Amino acid sequence: MVNGIRISLLLASLITLPSVPAQTLGEYWGTAEREEEYYRIVDLPVPEELSLECGSFEVLSDGRLAVGTRRGEIWLVKGAFDQYPQPTFHRFASGLDEVLGLGYRDGSFWITQQTEVTRVTDTDGDERADLFETISDDWGFSHYHEFAFGSKPDPEGNIWVALCLSESYRSKVPFRGWCLKITPDGQTQPVCSGIRSPCGIGPNEHGVMFYAESQGPWNGSCSLKVLQQNGFMGHPVSFNWYDLTDALGPKPPEPESRSRLVVERERVPQLVPYAVVFPYIRMGRSISGFQVDRTGGEFGPFRDQIFIGDFSLSVMMRATTEQVNGVWQGACYPFREGLATGLLTCQFTPSGDLLMGGTNRGWPVRGPEAYSLQRLDWTGKVPFEMLKITAAADGFDVQFTKPVDPQIASRPETWTMGAFTHIYQQGYGSPEVDRTVPVVTEAVVSQDRLSVHLTVSGLVKGHVHEFDASPLRSAAGEPLLHVNAYYTLNEIPAP
Repeated sequence: MVNGIRISLLLASLITLPSVPAQTLGEYWGTAEREEEYYRIVDLPVPEELSLECGSFEVLSDGRLAVGTRRGEIWLVKGAFDQYPQPTFHRFASGLDEVLGLGYRDGSFWITQQTEVTRVTDTDGDERADLFETISDDWGFSHYHEFAFGSKPDPEGNIWVALCLSESYRSKVPFRGWCLKITPDGQTQPVCSGIRSPCGIGPNEHGVMFYAESQGPWNGSCSLKVLQQNGFMGHPVSFNWYDLTDALGPKPPEPESRSRLVVERERVPQLVPYAVVFPYIRMGRSISGFQVDRTGGEFGPFRDQIFIGDFSLSVMMRATTEQVNGVWQGACYPFREGLATGLLTCQFTPSGDLLMGGTNRGWPVRGPEAYSLQRLDWTGKVPFEMLKITAAADGFDVQFTKPVDPQIASRPETWTMGAFTHIYQQGYGSPEVDRTVPVVTEAVVSQDRLSVHLTVSGLVKGHVHEFDASPLRSAAGEPLLHVNAYYTLNEIPAP
């Protein structure tokens, strides 16, 4: 690997960054009290001396939780899944560097740290790691911001690594801003370029590898993006590493700053659009680790959906994706506010609860704690929610967790919509621009009253389409728990 002088991570906590905007103080979506009725926050006590800054989780077959930390440790936790947890902690490994990827396979932990993918093994059975093997270190390191987020082993045993840029506008050492796939035998295979600042990587609900991207240069808002082979994720500063490999083919054309993504897709064939845009502040500020609910309904009605945290605003959200005309797109939805700190990682437990962990180190966060380990437990009550939105040739299909009141749901005026996009630009972030007002002209309720087909006049390819269904009620008269959702319409389905 390329060596460099390591800037102490302590410096990260001294950087002066903008405070969280005033409108996010207090309640965020204003639904915390009602959310508690359906999903209860459970604190897992952590000994104060541990300073457990969770960066990654893995559930082990013996019922323990493994925690990789930003402080370079792996902890084994007993009792994390108990109904009333009083967990105990055992340090398995230390001396690592920002463990932001953790999986277990073939008797070893496979971890991603800033400088390498490492296999960590306890060879003598004393519950402490004694063998640390570098699997790949084929990328550079020179700056504290050069985080590396690694997936769990995929079905073939590969680790996918999304590499942060050196800074928002620089890629100082090899492959910063790229995704690399590391095979079990240590081969390094470039996947794509153009990443800015990832904070989560893994499969979507269809088993396709995605990553979470942060708002900033060339990214008008946070988003989920597909890690498309030979693709360009949008930030051109890492083009310099095309000189080191021909694995991705020719260098993409330079995008034009202050254009629109839908326009630049026509000019730059490798450019991969955002699959799901999270409108800035309304749906987080720095989205992070995510995992698909494979609990089979143990976590409520949202099976096979993506659950994704936010670092800055300490909230958990949902997302769903679909492929239309060969392009990934989908929607995001509010889920749970009021969490204790900045979320970095989440993991479903064997009993169907959702573990969450993180830290406030480096950047301001809304949650009050320096670090935390928490769990969301479903109470067994089903909230009335927009379950899933999918695109149709003439509008959208909206599914619900409970039957709707057909009289209210069939009124077009029940549904308020808006649409916008962002400036695709070198500058940091973007305002919401090119606003339009799509109009629902017809709303047809299904026979089971669990879905509504919306015919919409004014669909705009490339825009985020906002939904506000405040007047809607369930068949039992309940209001929606969350009235908003946001669909990124990269492609309009054929009739």
